[in-house]
Amino acid sequence: MNQIDIENMENNIFFKENNFILLKGNTLKVLEKIQKNSIDMIFADPPYFLSNDGITCKSGEMVSVNKGEWDRKESIQQVHQFNFSWLKKCKKILKDDGTIWISGTFHNIYSIGYALQVLDYKILNNIVWEKKAPPPNLGCRCFTHSNESIIWAKKSKNSNHFFNYDLMKEINKGKQMKDVWQIGRPKKEEKKFGSHPTQKPLNLLKRIIVSSTKEKMVVLDPFNGSGTTGIAAVNLDRNYVGIDIDEDYLNMTINRYKEKTKQMKLF
Repeated sequence: MNQIDIENMENNIFFKENNFILLKGNTLKVLEKIQKNSIDMIFADPPYFLSNDGITCKSGEMVSVNKGEWDRKESIQQVHQFNFSWLKKCKKILKDDGTIWISGTFHNIYSIGYALQVLDYKILNNIVWEKKAPPPNLGCRCFTHSNESIIWAKKSKNSNHFFNYDLMKEINKGKQMKDVWQIGRPKKEEKKFGSHPTQKPLNLLKRIIVSSTKEKMVVLDPFNGSGTTGIAAVNLDRNYVGIDIDEDYLNMTINRYKEKTKQMKLF
């Protein structure tokens, strides 16, 4: 990938083919190795820190909300320090006109929004992703949770960020696209090689990427997970760098990537 110097990341390279790179390691450490001002767009789906031994409803059954040790923090101070740290590192690697998207729920999105402002990012939008058929509220003591927030911000108030306004208007049948998006959950085929507990739908990432990047630009995901950001990037002819510490999820991403590139070669 000629836009990114990967010499300092040789020990972290888990997979590299054409312009698709997966890096294994703690994202806070790996981000430090990425060249400054080298990334056009970042999509991040950081831990929501929901794992508190509670329960939720999934497919009509009560299940634990616990997702893994990566989703636990002892205090709100730890949560905020983590968010501040990775956002600070992301700002260094973004190009001057680059943008960042961050997905979250009320459990972490306010910390992220505050950290963005302290770090002098310029928030452009707060997208509301409205989910169809959300799980019921088992406690019946508040409204059913049916959305996630996705903050879109540029590196600074002086950044000349790219926005594919005309295409977004075309997709929205000739009207300006609003900041409330109704997009369904991941389709069955998107989980063919396994799934991630916070996996995002491919259509959501495709809209995000096509709205804020041009072909051949570099997209990075510091919390790669099942690799949906990378698959969307491949679909749209963008370069991709994903970071994750879990080999199982990295292998899942490789399987999805190989299937997608095989399909593309057939047509």
